Amino acid sequence: MIQTTARPAPLSLLRARWRDRSPGLAAGLLGGVVAAVLGLAACAALVTLLWISSPYPDSGPGGALHVAAALWVLAHGAELVRADTLSGTPAPVGVTPLLFLLLPVWLLHRAARDATDPGDGVGVAVGAAPKAGSGARPAWLAGAPDAGPPPVSARVAWTGVVLGYLAVAGPVVLYAQGGALRPAAWWAAVCLPLVAMGAAGAGVWTAFGRPGGPVGRALRVLPRKLRELMVEPDARLGAATRAAGAGAAVLVGGGALLLAVSLVWHSAAAGEAFLRLTEGWSGRFAVLLLCLTLVPNAAVWAAVYALGPGFVLGAGHVVAPTASAPAALLPPFPLLAAVPDAGPGTPLHWSAGAVPLVAGAVVGWFTARAACAGAPGAPGAPDGPGALGAPDAPGAGPAAGVWSWRRTAAAAFVAAVLCAVLVALLAAFAGGPLGSAALARFGPVWWQAGGATLAWIGMVAVPVAVVARAWRCRGAAARETVVEVAGAQEAADGGARPGRWARVPVPSVGRWWRRDTKGAEGAKGAKAEAGADADAVPFGLYDDDGGGSGYDLLPVDGTAEPPRGGG
Repeated sequence: MIQTTARPAPLSLLRARWRDRSPGLAAGLLGGVVAAVLGLAACAALVTLLWISSPYPDSGPGGALHVAAALWVLAHGAELVRADTLSGTPAPVGVTPLLFLLLPVWLLHRAARDATDPGDGVGVAVGAAPKAGSGARPAWLAGAPDAGPPPVSARVAWTGVVLGYLAVAGPVVLYAQGGALRPAAWWAAVCLPLVAMGAAGAGVWTAFGRPGGPVGRALRVLPRKLRELMVEPDARLGAATRAAGAGAAVLVGGGALLLAVSLVWHSAAAGEAFLRLTEGWSGRFAVLLLCLTLVPNAAVWAAVYALGPGFVLGAGHVVAPTASAPAALLPPFPLLAAVPDAGPGTPLHWSAGAVPLVAGAVVGWFTARAACAGAPGAPGAPDGPGALGAPDAPGAGPAAGVWSWRRTAAAAFVAAVLCAVLVALLAAFAGGPLGSAALARFGPVWWQAGGATLAWIGMVAVPVAVVARAWRCRGAAARETVVEVAGAQEAADGGARPGRWARVPVPSVGRWWRRDTKGAEGAKGAKAEAGADADAVPFGLYDDDGGGSGYDLLPVDGTAEPPRGGG
């Protein structure tokens, strides 16, 4: 019999040993190098597979590796230059496949997140000190010894990952200069560091529990009134960011739906274009793979089309819902077959405007939900379903913790601005040149996409947020009234049924109390019995024997649990 034991993966073991011996900057450097090498290896494997399967390769293995290095640089948003043209004039290639962009961003995010942990790579062990910005150590861990070293600081981890990644990116850019597709030096010098710094920063921020301190320090350059409007005192910026992300997701998802509908509508032309490009199975597989990598780009194009500005297919050829004028000499590409036919817009084309309407409504709804999160009875509120505590402010009523309509409208407008910035960034990456002269402009124009998004989302989200806030707060107030009426009815009937609970507020204390069979008098007696601690610890009254003869005072701060029986 051979005894086997579970062994960790060699790569995980190597990373753990490296971290134990070289924590801090060295671990970040290693993470950045590994992230760059993995992304480059993925591009090289894909290009090599296509080169091997091609029946008539134009170059040897060296040419394939040069193309792989150039595609890796292109995945970061940098433009390429195609030197081998019929006219002899170098032609730029600047359309970045968004699916390629996800790979380096994810690898950098993961590397930066892991670089903050100097242990075995699985996070801080039980009993270890929490990461900076994640809050104080829990009370139940106060007496436990630390299980490992403290986490690496955010600045050291971020610096190490960025420097390690760029240490690999520099030689790759130089190596790619010898191929037919050459990275533009200026674009590479700008895009590669920006992507590395942004993705690594997001990874470190996630690893430290997404603290709000760095955001607040970055906003100190703004005027005090504007900073208070955006951030203080109720984390309005975080709610606006979530609403903006939801709106951008709806816009891109709606664009993908429009793309799918148009492809089905033009399925015959798309199939013909696919068959005309190549005959062999390897070539058709390459075309299919290229189409899949460009689907996110086409979804962004369709989203900007629904917003109104449309996109450009060559200089002077704009495709929009009001009018479509695609270039006459487009290559036979399946995704381009989904472009609307030339001519004025029809009601079918105008119906694409439903996508930004829905996106604006989603942004407004998310903002209203955040605005009413503190309302009593609302899900997630301190006194909502499943909560034991209540608002700390004395005299908290049904509207406690609810934003005013002005604050709600301001948060919706901030969400519209953030959504516009995000859509403009996606449009800038999704488009670009595919050549010179007539091919110098392809895809949406970023500033037009951002402006249209701000107009659509702002006009829809602000009124929807204000109306939805009023409706949700009215529903929370109605639920609170039902609870009060139920408690009063139980008191009038001579007492609560055994195990029956009803919440009533004590305005002078600002805490919630359980009503006993004696109604409000029981709550007053409980307050007197609690004495000075009533303002510090909420208590509950419960019938210990179910007969209504005796009541015990029970702290509900987590040290004891109320009885679970009864209705």
